[in-house]
Parts: sequence; structure tokens; C-alpha cells
Amino acid sequence: MSGRSTTAPAVECVPNVSEGRDDAVIQRLADTIRSVGGVTLMNVHADPDHHRAVFSFLGAPAKVEAAALALAARVIELIDMRRHQGMHPRIGALDVLPFVPLAGISMAETAALARRVGESLADRHEIPVYYYAEAAFHAGRRSLRALRRGEYEGLAARLATAEGAPDAGPARFEARTGAVLVGARTILVAFNVWLSAGDITVAREIARTVRESSGGLAAVQAMGVWLTSRGIAQVSMNLLDYRATSMATVFDRVRDEARARGVGVSRSELVGVAPRAALAGRSPESIGLIGFTPDLYLDTYLEPSRPV
Repeated sequence: MSGRSTTAPAVECVPNVSEGRDDAVIQRLADTIRSVGGVTLMNVHADPDHHRAVFSFLGAPAKVEAAALALAARVIELIDMRRHQGMHPRIGALDVLPFVPLAGISMAETAALARRVGESLADRHEIPVYYYAEAAFHAGRRSLRALRRGEYEGLAARLATAEGAPDAGPARFEARTGAVLVGARTILVAFNVWLSAGDITVAREIARTVRESSGGLAAVQAMGVWLTSRGIAQVSMNLLDYRATSMATVFDRVRDEARARGVGVSRSELVGVAPRAALAGRSPESIGLIGFTPDLYLDTYLEPSRPV
């Protein structure tokens, strides 16, 4: 959360949905968010290889809560996980539902909002709900990686164990919907770099070099994936703290690691929106963001005098 104070609380919600190929479904989901007054849908990013859509919206806490619940109901209506295959790890139709405090609301209050939404999802839809990050009840459930272990295909077996019991909702596997991970967290920047050549092995080597868990850059998660529809390899990353590692820093590191392997980078990609400060003073073009427009800055939707 930012350190600013304001009398108008604002929360961001960034649901990740397991549908990245059907434009009609994605549009219906976007329209569901737009139908809630007082909420601004900032961005919709869909990828056919990841088979995933990311929606970024913000507003007053009560409005964002209402939009999140409306979206969840629509996702459950429209998406069938029994037909889903994609590159990105996932556990359900509405895979993750994170809430981010932006102004006038504490992280503790945001975590309470997340849990309230989770309880509503469990009650209304009888869906297993796990809480992560600042909304987690247990240290072992703070990370998405831990909660996604085994993914959707392993969910039935997990729900059959005491250790795998959800935080809310029934410990019952529903093949159509799977489970949902609901969290409260700080601003996360999802940033991908596309290689100009090379294969999945090269992308995985670079990902291993740059991610924090392998001794790389602070607060960086990374994986190498092959984008079949484009015929290229991608280093897909989450920057958990852009102040610790900026988009500029990680782009330069990926570029240098690619060059060391005789490979170039063709471009980069921002999933959703990001604070202007995440670029660390660099131009979008200098970090591979082609056709970047001001509506991709989170700052565009907030008062200019209040930095995030």
C-alpha cells in the first residue's frame, strides 16, 4: 500500500480467470465489471497460450467488493474447467482474486475485505476458497505457488486430505469450477519478455537466473514458457515489489542473459497496469514496451498529486 493519506478509500482488484481464447466470454466478463457503478475497469489482458485473462479494476472498497462478487458469479456460469488447458498454473475457473489497498484503507482492512468476499463465494456458490498473502490464516498458505501445487488436476486429491481443507467452503471437488484463491497484497507488476529466438530451454535458464528463489533479483518470480500461437519463448515474471526490482532492472537482466546465450529479445509485455515509478525513470520503449499508452499507468486513474 502507498504511504499517502486520503478521505476517499480506493482498492484495486486483479482477478485472473481461466479463459484467454474466447473473446465473447471475455467481453461478457468485462461487461459484468463495468455494470457495477463506481468501479473503473482499467485493463483487460487476455493470452491464448496462457489461456488466461487478467482484469484490473478499482474503486471504493464496497463497490470493488460488489464487482468482484458479480464477476465471480459470471465466471462460474460461463467457464468449465474440464475443457481448460493452458501454460499458466491454475487451480480453478476464477483462479486468483487479489485485492490491493491503494488509498485510505489499511492492509488489515483489505485482508478483511478479501475474507468477506471469500466467505460470500463459499456460501453462494459452494466453492472451496483458500486465502493467500496478507489474507492467509496460516504461514504455509501465504504463497500462490504453495496453494497451486498439484494445480487443478491435483485438487480432488488435495481436498480429500485434512491438510488440503479449504479456508472456506466445502472440501468437495467440483470439476466444473475448481477452487479459488482469494488474497490481499501490495501492488504486483506482471511483466513478460519475449525472446527473438531460442527455445523453451533458454527461456527456463534465463528465468532461473533472474528469479529470487534461485539467487537472482529481489522480489522477482519467473518462469520460462513456450508461446505456441506465436512460435516464441517467453520469460514470464511477477515483480512482487517494484521498488526492490524495477521493470527496467529486470528487463536489462533478461536482455543480458539472453545475449550471453546468443539470443536477443524482441519485445516486452505488461499484463494489466503498473505504477509509473515501476519503470524507474525509463521510457516504455527502452524496456521493450511497444505501443505503450498512458492508460497502462496506474497513476492515470488516481489523483496526480498522490504517488503510488
